Amino acid sequence: MTTFDPEKFEDKYVHYMDELQTAYHDAYQHFHGRYDSSLLKAIDRQVLDGSEPFYEGDGEFRVELPENPRERVGDLAVSDERFDEVLREFADQIEIELRRVFGFEEE
Repeated sequence: MTTFDPEKFEDKYVHYMDELQTAYHDAYQHFHGRYDSSLLKAIDRQVLDGSEPFYEGDGEFRVELPENPRERVGDLAVSDERFDEVLREFADQIEIELRRVFGFEEE
């Protein structure tokens, strides 16, 4: 577990790159086998690569998604509703993993 400093999180890619990668990776693994792999890969590589995690205070994180996430994945054989549902779950799981990685939640 990494000691978390809210001020350092403002430069998160300098101070916490390994922890961020771990949180995103663990979120992906959480859904692996539960959802279609092409959908997960598209969200991971084409939407979440443009996302931005923020520390909100009191152990809470928020993942801000890029604009027009559905357009970023191109031609994907899934309904918009299903895409939005899985994307929101994925972003929520990243927030959970960030809390876990930084010691705000029990494993």
